[in-house]
This record gives sequence, C-alpha cells and structure tokens, in this order.
Amino acid sequence: MKISLRQIEIFLYVVKFQNLTKVASTLGLSQSAISMSIKELETILGKKLFDRINKKLILNEIGRSFYSAVKPIYKKLSDIESEFKNSEDKGNIRVGASTTIIDYLMPGIVCDYMSRYPNVKIDLKEGNTQEILSLVKSGQIDMGFIEADVMDSDIIQESIGKDELIIVSANEELKDRELTLAEIADYRWVLRERGSSTREAFLNCAKESGVRLNIFLELGHTESIKSLLLSKKPLSCLSKLAVSKELIDGSLFKLNVKGFRCARDFYAIYHKDKYKSELFLKLYEFSKSMISQAMLQKGCVSC
Repeated sequence: MKISLRQIEIFLYVVKFQNLTKVASTLGLSQSAISMSIKELETILGKKLFDRINKKLILNEIGRSFYSAVKPIYKKLSDIESEFKNSEDKGNIRVGASTTIIDYLMPGIVCDYMSRYPNVKIDLKEGNTQEILSLVKSGQIDMGFIEADVMDSDIIQESIGKDELIIVSANEELKDRELTLAEIADYRWVLRERGSSTREAFLNCAKESGVRLNIFLELGHTESIKSLLLSKKPLSCLSKLAVSKELIDGSLFKLNVKGFRCARDFYAIYHKDKYKSELFLKLYEFSKSMISQAMLQKGCVSC
C-alpha cells in the first residue's frame, strides 16, 4: 500500500482547518511538508481531492468520498494504538460532561476513580449538551455524559438517571403561594444559553401551558444564574441537583406552580465506532453507576 497513515492524518487535519499554515503549526511540520504530503496523496490516487478557493483547500466531490472512507479507519487505528499503550489500570482517557453533571457529579467521581487507580489520567472537558455531543462525534473525547436524548445514528446512548427541574427564586413575595405558570410568566426569567438541555427541557415543559415567558437574560453557567437569583428577584428553572444546597439553607426556594412537572434523563454516550478498551469499559461502567447512585441519594428522581 502506497498511502501512509501520516498522509491520511495530514489530509484529515487539512479538511478540518482548510489552512496549511494552521495544520503545519498544529502538527509541528513546515507548510511545504504539508503541501507536499497532500500532492503526493493526490498523485497516488490519481485524482484531485481539493478545490483551491479563496486561498482555502475545500474538499471536492472526490475528496468528500475519500474523507468518508478514511476517517473511520483512521479513528479505529488511533483507538487500537491507544489500547496497546494503555492497560486496564493505566493510561489516559478523555471524558466530557455537560454543565450540570460536571459541576455537581463528575469531580467527585473522577477524584474517586483516580485515587483508586493512580496510574489512570482522566482529561475532563465541560460544555453544554450539544458541545459534548460534537466532541464525541469528532473523536475528541472518548465518552460523554449529557442531559438530553440525542437522535444520532453515530451515537450509542444509555439512560443513567432521571433529573427533576424545578422553578426557583429568592423572591419572598412568591414564597408559600400556589401559583400558575401564567401568573409568573411576566416576571423576569434568567435561563441557560441556547444548546443547554436544561433550557430546552424547561421551555418544552412550559410550552404545554401555552404561556410566553419574559426571558430577560441568558447565561452560560448555572452558578452565574444562582448568584443572580440570590442578589435580585428573577426566576429560573434549574436542576434540583444544582440547587440542593440552597434549598436546604433556605437562600432559594422551590415555587409551588400548579400542574408544573418537568424532568429529563441523563445519558452516557460514546461513538458507535469507538474501540472499547478495558480502560474505557472500566471507567464507563464506574461513572454510570456512580452517577446513578448520586442522583438517587440527592433525590433527583422525579416522583
């Protein structure tokens, strides 16, 4: 076989960045070496793979077909290489989790696992559900833990627990009152950003009531929303898991909203083509079990 694994790797990076300078910097090679590799690959195949448009290398129809064929092969070979470098209790694994899970569940789980297996290094990445899904699909992380169901043929997912979403505030005038969602729709609402499962799950539940909420601010982190709730009088809908401490100390309270019930599943995900090493499987099963137990202990299962 004349095509080398290095040529395929360079090809995939060129597809990703569409810029030889950036690829050269990423791979620690000269720009001329990157250009030569692509030319050699096209010579071997006897076909051009890229159109040169506005100083960018854009895949043509042949290039797109070649990309679809070699990307899963390269990923599988990378996984196999990683497997042989690692062992069940030694190696590096990349884990991603969406905001609620990483803030209130994953740190303790990761620390516990690494204490048991000190030769295992876990790289933990945070993002909203869509960002973690994207990282799993691109192979940048080995497994993910997210807060929404995903309909994607490339993704294997398992439900690992049910999380209750509740409407909370520090606004004393609403405390101990029976309310309807329509009565509080015009209050100022602070929600998570677009792409957040917490936001989407709540808005889907609210839609059933037929009310239009006064969303005056969107923030990218639950802790930022909680800080605003404590200092002002807005409302929000957050995971019960995220506000358990504040509910206990009384700084926030759950509003009694008639007929409002909202819950969503947490999921463990990985790519269908992921090579499932012993290292991967051991951490995956451990994390699933620990997240499920923690959610039960914290009363996150909606009744």
